[in-house]
Amino acid sequence: MAVMQELFDTPASRLNSFVTQWLQPCREWKEEVQEAVRTVEQFLRQEHFQREHGLDQEVRVLKVVKVGSFGNGTTLRGSREVELVAFLSCFRSFQEEAKHHRDVLRLLWKKVCRSQDLLALGLTDLSVVQGVPDALVFTIYTKWTMEPITVTVWPAYRALGPSDVSSQPPPEVYVSLIEACGDPGNFFPSFSELQKNFVKYKPTKLKSLLRLVKHWYQEMAQDIEVTVERWGFPDLTLWVSPYEPIKTIKEKIQGSRAFFGLQRLSFQEPGGDRQLLKSRSCLADYGIFFPIRIYRLETTAAEMQVFVKKPDGGSHAYAIEPSSSVWHLKKQVEYWQALPPAQQQQLQFQGEVLQDERCLGSYGIQDSDTLVLSAKPPLPAS
Repeated sequence: MAVMQELFDTPASRLNSFVTQWLQPCREWKEEVQEAVRTVEQFLRQEHFQREHGLDQEVRVLKVVKVGSFGNGTTLRGSREVELVAFLSCFRSFQEEAKHHRDVLRLLWKKVCRSQDLLALGLTDLSVVQGVPDALVFTIYTKWTMEPITVTVWPAYRALGPSDVSSQPPPEVYVSLIEACGDPGNFFPSFSELQKNFVKYKPTKLKSLLRLVKHWYQEMAQDIEVTVERWGFPDLTLWVSPYEPIKTIKEKIQGSRAFFGLQRLSFQEPGGDRQLLKSRSCLADYGIFFPIRIYRLETTAAEMQVFVKKPDGGSHAYAIEPSSSVWHLKKQVEYWQALPPAQQQQLQFQGEVLQDERCLGSYGIQDSDTLVLSAKPPLPAS
């Protein structure tokens, strides 16, 4: 809190000096980190993946973009995180990205762990991390000071193309984004250049303001108290960050009480409907920044709950096993919702049409995921 107290005591006329003295990284640090990151960028640009993991073409990296604080010039002193977006040739639409995103991450993982240049930088902690969207994360070290740098790589569809990203994207880009029916935030890397350039070329005073806000958040943001209720057990109290994934909260609950099976967490605001907390989301996604009571339900390990979004915008939850077929889920929809017969239904997940004979787990569908229901298009006239 010493630096924060210094900020409170700083008059407005000296804020620029405060940012320079306390918050801006030194030039030597930036140059050393840049050198390490260039090694990662060079590796990504030079790698070619030949028809692996079901991809029907050679995969090339079209462009690598530094994003986030490091990319737009607002990183704080002491920060050790770098975020990169790799635009790939195999992603020709949002739908193709949703279909092959995990396959490409597995390819990148395999290539990274064998890279001699990255191994020379002390490559460690390499993993595919679930998020919005999933990403490849690893740690490397700067050459001289041996500072750890956590690198996050998102493969993405180059939706804006090679055109000037400072200009307004054509409406067709957003139409195709909506038609992809992806989860909120899954395609944000495709638009990361817009966000980066919006900040990068703004006056220094705006960047200083952003650094001040980030610094304030890091110093002042606090965990919140979460009380977990469960029938037959005493309440459990946890202190968690509003930005911590729900999946991590579930792991804390399971570890503290030795619970087994699949967990579902829900909360209810006064006078509102009970909402299910999705594993891939965080409390902040639901506007929760205050102490709250949540309810915990445990089910058998084999069962999961999926949501089916109907054409009218409403949705309904179904309990089903990952090994169950898409056809089995369609029959449930037909029975419980009195909707069109199963043979007339079409289900999509992340923009991909699901085939009746395949099991839900083969598409990577997990607990609390949402599927989109529509009517099958009519067959073309013969």
